Amino acid sequence: MSMEGEQLRILLVGSGGREHALAWKLGQSPLVDVIYTIPGNGGTALVPRVENVSNVPPDDFPALLAFAREHAINLVVPGPEVPLVAGIGSFFRAAGIRCFGPTKAAAQMEGSKTFAKDFMARHNIPTAKYRNFNDYEKARQYLDSIAYNVVLKASGLAAGKGVILPSSKEEAQKALREIMMTKEFGSAGDEVVIEEYLEGEELSFLTFSDGHTIKSLPPAQDHKQIYDNDKGPNTGGMGAYAPTRVATPQLIEEIHRTVLQPTIDGMRKERYPFVGLLFTGFMITKEGPRTLEYNVRFGDPETQTLLPLMDGDLADVMIACTEGCLDAVTFGAYSMFSATVVASAGGYPGPYVRGDSINLDTPPADTHIFHAGTKAPTGLEAQNGGQRFQKPLHLQGAHVHISANIGSSNTLTTSGGRGIAATSTGNSLEAAISQAYIGMSTINFANMHFRRDIGKRSLGSESKLAEPANGTGLTYESAGVSISAGNSLVKRIKPLVASTARPGASAEIGGFGGVFNLYEAGYKTTPNLVTGTDGVGTKLKIAQAIGKHDTIGIDLCAMNVNDLIVQGAEPLFFADTYTCSKLDVDIAEQVIKGLCAGCREANCALLGGETAEMPGLFATAEEYDIVGAATGAIPRGQKVLPDTGAMYAGDLLLGLASNGVHSNGYSLIRKIIEGTGLTYHDRAPWSEEFESVGEGLLLPTRIYVKPLLQVIRKELVKGMAHITGGGLIDNVPRMLPEHLAAEMDAAAWVVPKVLRWLKSQGSIDNLEFAKTWNTGLGMVLVVEKERAQDVMDELRGRGETICVVGKVIEREGQGCIIKNMHSWE
Repeated sequence: MSMEGEQLRILLVGSGGREHALAWKLGQSPLVDVIYTIPGNGGTALVPRVENVSNVPPDDFPALLAFAREHAINLVVPGPEVPLVAGIGSFFRAAGIRCFGPTKAAAQMEGSKTFAKDFMARHNIPTAKYRNFNDYEKARQYLDSIAYNVVLKASGLAAGKGVILPSSKEEAQKALREIMMTKEFGSAGDEVVIEEYLEGEELSFLTFSDGHTIKSLPPAQDHKQIYDNDKGPNTGGMGAYAPTRVATPQLIEEIHRTVLQPTIDGMRKERYPFVGLLFTGFMITKEGPRTLEYNVRFGDPETQTLLPLMDGDLADVMIACTEGCLDAVTFGAYSMFSATVVASAGGYPGPYVRGDSINLDTPPADTHIFHAGTKAPTGLEAQNGGQRFQKPLHLQGAHVHISANIGSSNTLTTSGGRGIAATSTGNSLEAAISQAYIGMSTINFANMHFRRDIGKRSLGSESKLAEPANGTGLTYESAGVSISAGNSLVKRIKPLVASTARPGASAEIGGFGGVFNLYEAGYKTTPNLVTGTDGVGTKLKIAQAIGKHDTIGIDLCAMNVNDLIVQGAEPLFFADTYTCSKLDVDIAEQVIKGLCAGCREANCALLGGETAEMPGLFATAEEYDIVGAATGAIPRGQKVLPDTGAMYAGDLLLGLASNGVHSNGYSLIRKIIEGTGLTYHDRAPWSEEFESVGEGLLLPTRIYVKPLLQVIRKELVKGMAHITGGGLIDNVPRMLPEHLAAEMDAAAWVVPKVLRWLKSQGSIDNLEFAKTWNTGLGMVLVVEKERAQDVMDELRGRGETICVVGKVIEREGQGCIIKNMHSWE
């Protein structure tokens, strides 16, 4: 069943909001020719390349197969759980048509909660204590015998409503009677699961699987109960948001390792491998994640919430799952948040009215109106009151937004309990939620009901959400600035910053400023203070391109403290400013982690910092900039370098080896790389030491502070030059008096392979090479000829590579003369 060169003709079974979102996302794929939705809804009718089919019963598998063969269907996508549990996956596979969904045997994971709980027990999947019962009297006696709170679950399918959380034993007994005796959920209640009530945060994982490999979308959290503050009976879901803040990278890894992969492996070992989308519900307890349930299809409204965040081709992922090669495709998630608010018919989840007219205004940008229980007139050209259904497609960056321009009555009507939903994306969770409620204000029908607290538990009780009425209360977070994300970053980096503490500074962040005590640092008399500021430059672009941020902070520290040491100053403390459009806490943490590593190497306390979130400042959410300032001290009586009055012709120039490029000339480097056709992910052609071009170019700037402090304190050096922007040509003369110049021998030191390769690939002439990069020397020192060997011995003993690279001469023209540059060819 290879798909090579073949366009997808998809049969999408279902009529809910999940199916509208699936049609919307699948319709964006260049692999897709047409999507037939059976029966679809008023929203799927508006999606390009989608046709609703109303004359084929969605539960009649032979009729579906006849339609599939007539229309050359080559992929079936069942949306709801009922056809999956009934065996639609097995049916179409047997007919030779691929199906994105599990077999009938694998679908038991949702079809029977007792089956699923027993599976968890067999495979040591962490879950709540439980007992299964198909005898009411035994279940009643068991309820009386236990002292802890419970959850009652009808074992079979109950449209997401068969879970009851009683608040007392009396309520539990009443619920048990309703499930097993009065058949509140029909045959779904023939068997019941009684399990321990767990406290914590709920999470939902939507995980693609080909039977071996798993890949998940960001964790989401839904709101099951009908009323605000989680009151009232359970529904199919009144709203959701993602990603959730409780789902740290460590927690996500733990869940994949302890639950999701063991589940897929266990199903395969029991000979019903899972192919499709596994929806797993979790409770994050104090003891760790506990598995609540399995569903064998996309969740609703989680699907509406997550697909706008999916950065990838859904159709390609589905095909890869059916072909057993999910590991061959990649997809990710946009660095954004998403929230969905669902509008239900009055009375839902009990009896409700159908046929009410729905009026829709144009929703705001980055807002999607996903239909569920809606019905469109027959044919897309149906008119009423001069209004037409239209299929406008608005491209918004990486997202596609589809809206219905329907303004008059009797064009779109309610046909289900959960009728329609507004989903919005934003740079912060609060912005996404506020925007979703603004989207909800564009929807109107009689007896419409929706919750007004979607996501509030994640934002905290003091957060203000925009009301879907005339005029909305704006918040700082709705403008894209997340105070909570900044606070989260501070919590994460506190131990990192504390590791930089030194005498004179506690390096404790979180206040309004940092304090440094010079006396405690060992300065008993008032020293001279030296300060400097610098950044990293466009080296940041490479870090952002390959997602490697843990060395950038080292560069920032090095560029500043090396500038202090050449003046003879001991670096004491550091402060930084990290600027972004949207704070990604994980990225910022890695940058600060590197900065702390650099500060420790320089014995310089990270005393303070600023995280500046400025929406719209950068082109993408992944971009950021970081600058810093270091302050150092020179003891009273010690000369400030350079000591130009002590320099004479005949003094020697000593060069300390660099790590490579360091942090200058990256705009030219990026241009050279672009000209070669290489990407930053390709293997570095100049050395097998590095996995990639990007990794090799991110080798951090060398920090020379500790070894140079020793020769400074012994008064062995007259001056030092930090070789940064301007290279040797500009930086070496800066430490010399006007009447003296530097004469250097290019053959005296080793040029790093990366610099030789860049020079060659860019056809850089020798003079430009010496003006742009350090050519292999991170520092150049002026020393008296008779003391040069002492300096070299001292620095070599401290791990530095050093050699004589030239001498000081009387100046007659240029401040830096470099001989034998032909050796660089």
